[in-house]
Amino acid sequence: MRLRSCSMLPIAFLFVFSACTPKVQTDLTKTAFIPKPASVTATGDAFELDGSTGIFIQEGADHLESTAQFLAKALGSSAAVEAVTDAPSKGIYLSLDATGQIPAEGNKMTIDSKLIHIEGGDEAGCFYGIQTLLQTLPASIAEGEKLIVPTGAISDAPVYGYRGAMLDVARHFFSVEDVKRFIDFLAEYKMNTLHMHLTDDQGWRIEIKSWPKLTEIGGSTEVGGGEGGFYTQEQYKDIVAYAAANFITIVPEVDMPGHTNAALASYAELNANGKATDLYTGIEVGFSSFDTRKDVTYQFIDDVVREVSELSPGPYFHLGGDESHATKHDDYVYFVNKVQGIVQKYGKQVIGWDEIANADVVENAAVQFWADAENTSLGLEKGAKVLVSPASRAYMDMKYDTTTVLGLKWAGTIEVDHAYDWQPDTVVAKLTKEQVLGVEAPLWSETITNMDELEYMVFPRLPGYAEIGWTKNEDRNWDEYKVRLGKFGKRFEAQGIDFYRSALVPWEE
Repeated sequence: MRLRSCSMLPIAFLFVFSACTPKVQTDLTKTAFIPKPASVTATGDAFELDGSTGIFIQEGADHLESTAQFLAKALGSSAAVEAVTDAPSKGIYLSLDATGQIPAEGNKMTIDSKLIHIEGGDEAGCFYGIQTLLQTLPASIAEGEKLIVPTGAISDAPVYGYRGAMLDVARHFFSVEDVKRFIDFLAEYKMNTLHMHLTDDQGWRIEIKSWPKLTEIGGSTEVGGGEGGFYTQEQYKDIVAYAAANFITIVPEVDMPGHTNAALASYAELNANGKATDLYTGIEVGFSSFDTRKDVTYQFIDDVVREVSELSPGPYFHLGGDESHATKHDDYVYFVNKVQGIVQKYGKQVIGWDEIANADVVENAAVQFWADAENTSLGLEKGAKVLVSPASRAYMDMKYDTTTVLGLKWAGTIEVDHAYDWQPDTVVAKLTKEQVLGVEAPLWSETITNMDELEYMVFPRLPGYAEIGWTKNEDRNWDEYKVRLGKFGKRFEAQGIDFYRSALVPWEE
């Protein structure tokens, strides 16, 4: 039976019964961390950890309580979390940097034989320090076993503020519990954003109370003719809250004006001819479009953006904008300009696929580079930032090689080394690091129907994308990374992850 992660339990650290005791090592620099920290030094001693180890938080930093409880649950600690005025002499201590020297999401962790101190630039930094600490522990642990953490110091902070993945729940629907498991994966590797592709030709997956037929009709199918599904607003809020508890922001996407057949089948008035289209279960693209000159179209979009934005406290709204081949160029530009205004009206920053650069680009907008460098360069000229997601490198639905059964290959095949060995600030000419909003690895679901298939396409590529977003270019090297990745095979197995065992990676047995 596969192991499933519990709410708020980091899947990097699952207790399983084992008759074997892992080999102890006390050189912290030999620990395999993903993403690779900024610096690691070792002092050659050991901290002994067990279920009675005390967990303490800085008094007055009450918002660290939930983060400490997360750690306690992960460790199976029987000790209550305690707030203290001064650092304790032993145990695990979480605190916040008061000097401003540790950046947002960064942390410093010092480990000696009696005390582990994680100091975060903010609460997220403490959470990520915990994820680093968990990676010092074995993948499989016997109940009640005493654990050894090598002593030393780790200093860490991310290169990019946006580090994420995209999950397409429109082509094939994934349940709330499936999405939460995917969120667990992201949190383990310090990714902080989940972009949810909520609508497409094959399905509309988010309840819109002012337009109920979107889910009644548009949510009733998926690729291949399955029953589809959708999230009620309460279910979506549950996903948003679960993500936030793991320091992950949900970015909702409503793709338009193309990729809209599910909406067009639900409401006839959104079509130019006033007739509802048939539901669609194929995978071809580029045939659908809203009528961009009808007032009702923008009344509809205003309602959708308003309701989704009210459910999504994060700063971004993704308006799609890709592959609108059925929309005339002038109509497309007119549409994107109007919709950007609607997004801003509801207090959100615009993200769109790189095609939106053909329209005006509003302040604080980002173009998501996926295929067209010329579009992206045009966006840069108009002042946009770039969310980097090159299909030929970062699309997790691409086959690993020509023998892979799942996935597509229109952007090429993406083996694990090809997925890892690239730099975000060099994918488009004249792009600078300062112009990169961040890195995102999309998973489209034309061929992905369940979690086993999702895991196979995501692992082992996902940890590499996390490292690309977290670690400096000059500190990354495939030959070194593949050795670290090889040590994570045991973690994948302990977590019940169905992963692709690439021959390029020296998997540790």
